[in-house]
Amino acid sequence: MSTAATDAPSRAATLVSLFCTPVEGFARFAGVGPAAVPEPFRGLLDHTSHMTVVMERFHRQLLGLRVVARRDEPGDLHAWYAREILLVTAAGTPVQHGIVRIDLRQVGTDTAARIRAAAEPLGRVLIEAGLLREVRRVQLVRIEPGPRLAAVTGMAGERGTVMYGRVADIALAGKVEPAVELLEIVVPPDHAAPAPA
Repeated sequence: MSTAATDAPSRAATLVSLFCTPVEGFARFAGVGPAAVPEPFRGLLDHTSHMTVVMERFHRQLLGLRVVARRDEPGDLHAWYAREILLVTAAGTPVQHGIVRIDLRQVGTDTAARIRAAAEPLGRVLIEAGLLREVRRVQLVRIEPGPRLAAVTGMAGERGTVMYGRVADIALAGKVEPAVELLEIVVPPDHAAPAPA
């Protein structure tokens, strides 16, 4: 399902740079093919479904949203909104880190308001809005977390940990231009611990 991963690191770095510079302070990224990604990460990442759905199925519970940072410029000509988030269990344990950049002009006023409210995961909002969605340009990345990613996910102090993630776009209603750009990183299940609030 993944496409060639040659530009995956630069796509990831572009999104990270919205919230963290230099990017190396966040993580180091390398594009990888599906065969180089061990389970359960390959199954959690190599698909064209919403990560919210896949992660909730894997963890057998609805996941909550914790916003780490956001950039909201409603006066901007392009109405781009970006946020860095964690998907967390009911106990507050992070299971996924994400950075999303969304063209709110493509989702309608009510859906844009729900997204900006940041009370629920983006995948759930888009699904419940009934928007025709196509997850595309999925590329997998191997990640060496830097201090910023380790701290945000509650893995600070752990050395030698490797994480896996993906970059992808979401097109809406058959449009060519993507409405959403994504970086999604799975927190290793055996390393997950409550992150600082």
